[in-house]
Amino acid sequence: MRITQKKKEYYIKEAAELTGLSKQVIRKWEDRYCSLTPKRKENGYRVYNQEDIKKLIKIKAYQKQGYTLQEAVNNVHSEMERNHYNSREKNLDFFILDLIEKGKRCDEAGLNQALRQSYHYYGMENFLKEIVIPFLIEVGNRWERGEWEAFQESVVSLVIRDFLIEIRRSFHYSETAPLILGACLPGEQHEIPVHIILLECLLKGWKTKLVGASPAPGSIESLVRGLRPRKVLLSATTSIPFEQNPSLLGMLDSFAGKHPEIHFYLGGYGAMTFATGKQLQHLTLTNSIKEVITLEPLVGTSFPSS
Repeated sequence: MRITQKKKEYYIKEAAELTGLSKQVIRKWEDRYCSLTPKRKENGYRVYNQEDIKKLIKIKAYQKQGYTLQEAVNNVHSEMERNHYNSREKNLDFFILDLIEKGKRCDEAGLNQALRQSYHYYGMENFLKEIVIPFLIEVGNRWERGEWEAFQESVVSLVIRDFLIEIRRSFHYSETAPLILGACLPGEQHEIPVHIILLECLLKGWKTKLVGASPAPGSIESLVRGLRPRKVLLSATTSIPFEQNPSLLGMLDSFAGKHPEIHFYLGGYGAMTFATGKQLQHLTLTNSIKEVITLEPLVGTSFPSS
């Protein structure tokens, strides 16, 4: 989001409107996570400046990428300390700078070439950590600041999604490896986080299957019954699935209870926001891929194709 107002100070209601966060969330971030320290008027009211608003927006953006709140706050503080806005591009990887330039022009062929070059240079694990995730964060930040239009972000996301699909399809794994099923919830369009997680699972010896963006109601349950995976990873980056179907969380928890031999996990910013504090009997709420893939010994060995 672009901040267009020129006011020097904002009350918490205005800060909430600018950032899309509730007043309660802003206060919680301040009190529990030391996200920022707003000034106070003589009457005790909080007032925020432009830098405070930018910090809140960036923390929110990091959270959407899967960071915990404390990690998001720490990242933003680190960026501010090294004068992030003035020195950002000096610290970015060459490949990311190349991707940014090609993404700005919506050069799909150029984006594919740059992704392929960086993939072969880094190998899968570091490609995801050093290129894909930082690049997506940077694209999101530029859109938030109004430097990129929505169509530029959309083109970049589609190219990255297709490239990750290509990698996963060409990945060799043992047929005896345990299966993980990854799925977006019905109504959820953001599937890239699931692709990244499943690629990380492949590196750890799992066999993977994917249910992509906004599957039809009931399709996840049908695939679980048919494939009998060892684990199921459900993702919701937004709260749309739960807004469209308020009973969805309870239905999924009940379904998981009927299959005690399968571990069900639910993650993503939207899921964490909606489900935190709710009583779940059979779903494990998590945003930690390590928690999912290291709970039990794996069988089989996997390796990326050359």
